[in-house]
Amino acid sequence: MSIIGDGLNKAVEKAFTRTPPRSAGAQMRYLVKQLKGTKNVAQMLRVSQRTVERYVKDQIKKPRADLAGRLDREVKGRWQPQVRAKARQTAATTKGIVIDTRARFGYTAPIGSTDQDRIRHLTVALPPEYAGRLFDAQEAGASDSELEQIAAEALKDVYFQDRGRRAGSLEDVRFTDIEHLEFGL
Repeated sequence: MSIIGDGLNKAVEKAFTRTPPRSAGAQMRYLVKQLKGTKNVAQMLRVSQRTVERYVKDQIKKPRADLAGRLDREVKGRWQPQVRAKARQTAATTKGIVIDTRARFGYTAPIGSTDQDRIRHLTVALPPEYAGRLFDAQEAGASDSELEQIAAEALKDVYFQDRGRRAGSLEDVRFTDIEHLEFGL
């Protein structure tokens, strides 16, 4: 997953009304119930079916770091789908989304203006149409660069051009070297 995709997922997870299962056994039991069997869970997590069964019975309690990450990601990806959908819908139609980032920004502008790339820390409220585009692209399986491009367009329009009130000759914004990125709904 991409930095932007992970940031969008974390923002939506803040809307959960109940906390997802935390122990490896509880997470495994949840996935077995969701996927209707240990064989499907084993294939998804790339472990043996017997390993899944041992987690379900709490015979194994502490997963390896890589398995713990996959397990947590899969559980949170399936947890409270209606709450997740409602949070995305609200952001895409009425409230928008806030992006807080520290990254390198550069832009293409006419001769005579400075277009030197530099690190900036921005906290910008993006309108609903950009939140919708980001969530739709993520849902469609967009690549890291495609999500970065949408975020760059949003920042260009909202921050650099102030929705058309300034910097009208600004042609393109580059959003690279992301050091920090967080979204808020």
